[in-house]
Amino acid sequence: MPQEFTQFASQCRARVDNVLDQYLPLAQDPTQLRAAMRYSLFNGGKRVRPILAYAAALAIKPGINLNLIDPIAASLECLHSYSLVHDDLPAMDDDDLRRGKPTCHIAFTEATAILAGDGLQTLAFDLLTTTDLPAATQIKLVRQLAQGSGVDGMVLGQAIDLAAVDHQLNLAQLETMHRHKTGALIRASVAMGAISAGADDKQLAALDNYASAIGLAFQVQDDILDVTGDTTTLGKQQGADIARNKPTYVSLLGLDAAKTKADELHRQALGALGMFDESAAPLRQLASYIVQRSN
Repeated sequence: MPQEFTQFASQCRARVDNVLDQYLPLAQDPTQLRAAMRYSLFNGGKRVRPILAYAAALAIKPGINLNLIDPIAASLECLHSYSLVHDDLPAMDDDDLRRGKPTCHIAFTEATAILAGDGLQTLAFDLLTTTDLPAATQIKLVRQLAQGSGVDGMVLGQAIDLAAVDHQLNLAQLETMHRHKTGALIRASVAMGAISAGADDKQLAALDNYASAIGLAFQVQDDILDVTGDTTTLGKQQGADIARNKPTYVSLLGLDAAKTKADELHRQALGALGMFDESAAPLRQLASYIVQRSN
């Protein structure tokens, strides 16, 4: 990755971490609820969704004050972290490792993990009301996050995923699942950053095409890494999807064709940004990172 993108991503992560630390300080709490929430937030996440929000805002308005985006970025990380805590539960994917560390329900208890996820989800929406953006814009952001994460978005994708275990899906069905489970929140992240910067309908449509492509590419690369990666690098159990007999792009297409699919989606993402100048460089670089990452 270019050094400038590495620096940009690092700065974005620092901004998000600072906001999260401010809004969720570790206080005296005999229930360990806050400790479990912070454990899940500060366990080495890549902060891809917050970085997307910053990058999209800058693509629309290069001189935007990033203080306006900070609560939005933190909100997205809270929502994403909640989804991972709940996905790892025994009733869901039953995972013991997340980012190389014991999952929340292993480090604490199953009940505490459920409540930590609940707390992170509600904190996400609370954060959106703390921006200095106009009230009408805040409402748009709340709606965007709700649609991307709810019954027509991420949650639906997880329900499809659970129902698909031990069942054979075709490629169209697999894409539908991942466009909801992974892609919907990625699309929301890009849209929320762009909306906060005053994007018009044409710009939003182009950015949504970009986000749709990288959202699917992210999952294709995940499926590739489940086969080619190792547990230490991945930070989670390698081969977990195969062990659970879950449908993946690799199981449907084969490894080489899955890699070709990721490359095609990468090209689609870059093509969608044709109307943007150098202000969209972080978005272009992030698309490359998504299909080149090793974890």
